[in-house]
Amino acid sequence: MDQREKIDQYPSCRHHSGRSHQLLPSSPSPAPISFHPLGPASPAPECACLLWVSPSVLGWRERQQKEKKPFDIPQPLLSQPPRFFSLASALGLRTWIRDWFQKADKNKDGRMNFKEVQHLLKMMNAADKSESGTLEGEEFVLFYKALTQREEVLSLFQDFSEDGKKLTLLELVDFLQQEQLESEGTEELAMELIDKYEPSETAKARHVLSADGFLMYLCSPEGSIFNPRHQALWQDMTQPLCHYFISSSHNTYLIEDQIRGQSSIEGYIRALKRGCRCLEVDCWDGPNGEPMVYHGHTFTSKIPFREVVSTLGKYAFQTSEYPVILSLENHCSVEQQDVLAQQLKDILGEQLLTATTDGHIPTQLPSPEVGTEHGHAGHRCPGWEWDEEVPCHSPLIGSHSNISRLGDRESLAQALSDCVVYCKSVSFRGFQEARSHSRPSEISSFAEAKARKLIREAGNEFVRHNAWQLTRIYPSGMRTDSSNYSPQEMWNVGCQIVALNFQTAGAEMDLCDGLFSQNGCCGYVLKPSFMRDKGTLFNPSDPSSWESPGPVTLTIQVISGQQLPKVANSKAEAVIDPLVRVEIHGVPADQAHQETKYIENNGFNPRWDETLQFQLHVPELALVRFVVEDYDKTSRNDFVGQFTLAFTNIKPGEPSLPGGGEGGKLPPESFFFPKSLCPYPRQTHTDVAGMSSHPQAKLSP
Repeated sequence: MDQREKIDQYPSCRHHSGRSHQLLPSSPSPAPISFHPLGPASPAPECACLLWVSPSVLGWRERQQKEKKPFDIPQPLLSQPPRFFSLASALGLRTWIRDWFQKADKNKDGRMNFKEVQHLLKMMNAADKSESGTLEGEEFVLFYKALTQREEVLSLFQDFSEDGKKLTLLELVDFLQQEQLESEGTEELAMELIDKYEPSETAKARHVLSADGFLMYLCSPEGSIFNPRHQALWQDMTQPLCHYFISSSHNTYLIEDQIRGQSSIEGYIRALKRGCRCLEVDCWDGPNGEPMVYHGHTFTSKIPFREVVSTLGKYAFQTSEYPVILSLENHCSVEQQDVLAQQLKDILGEQLLTATTDGHIPTQLPSPEVGTEHGHAGHRCPGWEWDEEVPCHSPLIGSHSNISRLGDRESLAQALSDCVVYCKSVSFRGFQEARSHSRPSEISSFAEAKARKLIREAGNEFVRHNAWQLTRIYPSGMRTDSSNYSPQEMWNVGCQIVALNFQTAGAEMDLCDGLFSQNGCCGYVLKPSFMRDKGTLFNPSDPSSWESPGPVTLTIQVISGQQLPKVANSKAEAVIDPLVRVEIHGVPADQAHQETKYIENNGFNPRWDETLQFQLHVPELALVRFVVEDYDKTSRNDFVGQFTLAFTNIKPGEPSLPGGGEGGKLPPESFFFPKSLCPYPRQTHTDVAGMSSHPQAKLSP
């Protein structure tokens, strides 16, 4: 079962390891041991993950139940000649290894238990060269390399290395151009990679990259599937707010469910650290004239509004310098509304945006750079929520379904009204009415069900509406467990503020994290150009309704993985049977998924070598989600880990795919390598980086 826990941190990727962050071994079988010369230097600081590997290795003793749990000798040990013995014939090496195996197989059952393997390694002096009974510094490095050596990476390395031991500067340039599709400044890039990832000072001085340095590069951000150029701020940030997808949270103060859950400023801290730019604050009358924040008419706990605002003042711009939109859901009396306004001004001071950029009545939305235009790091733009369509006695439980009707605007204190410059909430009475009477600076809010109805009935009109005005979507009031709806269908029509329950892990938040992991994690992602045009013909339900450049083909070769975590709460002796599923989330015509076969009893170094292919009609909106699961033939597969990114952020070539956890990221050795992810040819859209074609990932227009 996919027993996902609440998110404690703000990861861009997750693994299901429960509350414990220690990496457990996934297989009782040792990795193939290859004997090769020790490198001239130990790995660079990036390989501090040695501390993660050590428990995995030493933990075999505890999990083998003494001598009662035998295992077969790994087949790769018999079938793949180690590089150290490259001059020996394969047949002679195989005979040599079998001789050692027979010597160590004391009970002659053709299988080796843990104690017999220990005895074999001792006889072969595989690591303990000093025969001291302990692993010393360089011996541990040798042991570590033997466990983590990846034949598929060495094979790729040899393809470009003339002597099989190193990559010269020109050979590395060839690799970058042919496999990583780098076209500009490749010699300078090659020098930078050698200086950064080559562990040997001698090799650095000679401007060459060893196999160790090559592996470290592939496991680095530069070698990741995520285009490093898109991890920094790379998009145009001068367009109106309605031209961006905005990372948004629902009932931000809750860290559990919607009925009895705890309200805490921790919810705001976590959301802000993840780059969230639209936060919800439900304000109610409190004792002693102090407004409180909580989920009204429920049993959730309460926190003072003053504490929430103080938290915003401290954390709002630590992750992103761009504006924060406060969705103030006002249930307070006029008297306590004055208190709200005063606390906002006193605590936030000049950080609170209280006037338009030109000092006049707003006729259009500002850009995300509104803060820098005022000379500050960023601004908070409050907006107050009002929903006239739901009566105050509604029994539904949800942030917008039980809002008290203000009746008329005299119920809104002037002091609080003056704090709201942009994003004033208005009722939606149809697209035609909005075009005729609404202002670009106003915002309409929809429950997920109503939004879906508009998508089905008027998809193109919805896209046009979102090209000039903000739209906020929030979860159904029936989601009392704080579950989430799919944000993708809302993004498909250009909805900017798609509010999710950030406290609930799952595929929905994976998509959110995946979309907003780009552009410096600033919380703003520029919409495709065809969604910013008020006259666009685009309808996500019918990709042929607009003049698109045509579909593209995404080809992914899933090669291998290493040291995948065990499923939480599994038995000590359990071994996962990993498979990889690749999901496409986008317009309805692009929704798809494919998966590899499962590898039985091997979470340590599974090898798939499978090719998956997808056709994308609107790649500009597609998100690609990689999921690793533990296959179970009698029940639902268990979730192991995932990684999600936008298609436009994919780096073609031989990238690595990072794994990560709810409590933190996994070490580089847990990455698995997809190959030849297709380039992106649509250079007509200036907001998307163009990529050249790849011979092993050709595009089909």
